[in-house]
Amino acid sequence: MRIGQLYREVRDRFRQAGLATPDLDARLLVSAALSLQVSDLVLREDEDVPEENADRAKAYENLRLEGMPVGRILGERDFYGRKFTLNAATLEPRPDTETLVDAVLARVEPQETGVMCDIGTGSGAIAVSLLAERPGYRVIAVDLSEEALQCALRNAALNGVEDRFYPVCADYTSCLGSGLDWVVSNPPYIRSSVLARLDREVNQHDPILALDGGDSGLEAYLRIVADAAVLLRPGGGIALEIGYDQADDLKKQLRHHGFVAIEIIKDLSGNDRVALARKP
Repeated sequence: MRIGQLYREVRDRFRQAGLATPDLDARLLVSAALSLQVSDLVLREDEDVPEENADRAKAYENLRLEGMPVGRILGERDFYGRKFTLNAATLEPRPDTETLVDAVLARVEPQETGVMCDIGTGSGAIAVSLLAERPGYRVIAVDLSEEALQCALRNAALNGVEDRFYPVCADYTSCLGSGLDWVVSNPPYIRSSVLARLDREVNQHDPILALDGGDSGLEAYLRIVADAAVLLRPGGGIALEIGYDQADDLKKQLRHHGFVAIEIIKDLSGNDRVALARKP
C-alpha cells in the first residue's frame, strides 16, 4: 500500500462514520503513524508504507472510530501554535480557549513584567502560551491534581519556559499571597446534570474534575472571583473562560466583588467565551 492510498482509505472511513473533521483527523493520525509531517502525505504519496506503520495507522483509526479524540490517541494536542502533551488528568485544550489567551495578551504589553496565576492549569496550555508570548512574566500554575501538574511542568520545559513556571498543588488559591497582576482560569463550568449528555469524546476521555461545575455550573467561578478580589493588586486583571450562557451571571459576580471595566469577549463562533475585569 502507498501513502496516498492509506490516507484516502482512512479519510473515507472517517467520512462514512460521520466524524466532524474526517479529513483533518485522517491527516493527523496517518502522518503520526508514519512519523511524517502532514505535508508529506502529498509530497510522498507514491511511496510504499512499511507494514509496521500501516498496522499503527489501523490501530489509530480504530481508536478514533471508537470515539477517542485525536489528541488522546497521539498523547498531544496543538494549542496556540505549540504542542502540548496530555495525560489522563488533563483536559484536552480546545481552540476556543485560545480566545482567553488572545484577550490577555491584548491587554499586556510585550515588555511588561509581572506575575499571573493560572487556576486549574491542567496541561498548562494557557500558562505556557502566555509565558511564551510575554517573556517578562512569571506564572504560578495551580492544580489540585499532582498528575496534571507533572504534565504541565513537562509542557513548560518542552516550550522553554520552565524557569518562569511555578507549579503549585493546591485547592484553588488557598496557599497564595496577594499582589498578583493577573488571575486567569478555564475552570469547570458544565452543569452536573448535563455531563451525561456530552459527546462520548468528552465524557469518556476528559477528566470529570475539569468539567463538572456543580449544579449551577458556577461553583468554581464563585470561589475564583472571590479569591481574585483579594489576591490581585489594584489595577490587576481577571480573565475567565465561560460557557455560552454564563455571561450575565459572571458579570453579577464580578460587580458584587467590586470589579470594574467588565468585558465579555466572543469566540470565533460568536459565542460568549471570556469574561474580563479589573480590580479598582
